[in-house]
Amino acid sequence: MKTNDAQFCCLVSAIKSGNKSCANYHYGLTMTSSAATTDADIRSALHRQRLQHHKSRPGTLVIDELGLAHARGRVDVAVINGCIHGYEIKSARDNLDRLGNQLDVYKATLQRLTIVAACRHLPKVLTEAPDWCGLIEAEQGPRGGIQLHSIRAAKSNPDVDPVMLAHLLWRPEVIELLTRVGYTPKQVRRPRKQLYEMLCEVLTPRQITAAIREFMERRQAWRDHPAHA
Repeated sequence: MKTNDAQFCCLVSAIKSGNKSCANYHYGLTMTSSAATTDADIRSALHRQRLQHHKSRPGTLVIDELGLAHARGRVDVAVINGCIHGYEIKSARDNLDRLGNQLDVYKATLQRLTIVAACRHLPKVLTEAPDWCGLIEAEQGPRGGIQLHSIRAAKSNPDVDPVMLAHLLWRPEVIELLTRVGYTPKQVRRPRKQLYEMLCEVLTPRQITAAIREFMERRQAWRDHPAHA
């Protein structure tokens, strides 16, 4: 989508939703400091307004700051159930210098992605993000509360790499899965990269996702401990 088209879409959405601060921004008016959303504010609103129902579902994990591709990237919030849905937050105080590199990692590792962005970032996000990427606008109201407006729903990522998806599993977990399907201890004495490739030869992406959820529920001590299990 071209930048001008993206700006127009954002403006139309803002007008329809009654979002005056966002509409003013696209008309070229200056945003006040009170509209400068923060990561913490948006994250809290996202959990409270959009993710609460996931936390009450058995077998669903909601994880903050999930590392991806062995520290090549990190997504702000991940919901793991039948698929892995990442939520990336871009507050008004953030810049988008890393967005391109982040999207490269997300395209390879996440089955769905939604970007939750302040109004000032919407045109660039709409321009750079793939069409399957969801978009939520985060607006700070006059009393400081965050309102979330859906711009576009997330769809399935057609480009996810099963091997990169499997990187969410630890080496002992991959070995356990391979052992379950009949590999011998000698056969799994391989480099980590090769183990991931072997796993993707015998399990479907859906089965790998189920395994990721299973092992993350079982982990007792790790930095990215689930907010809900």
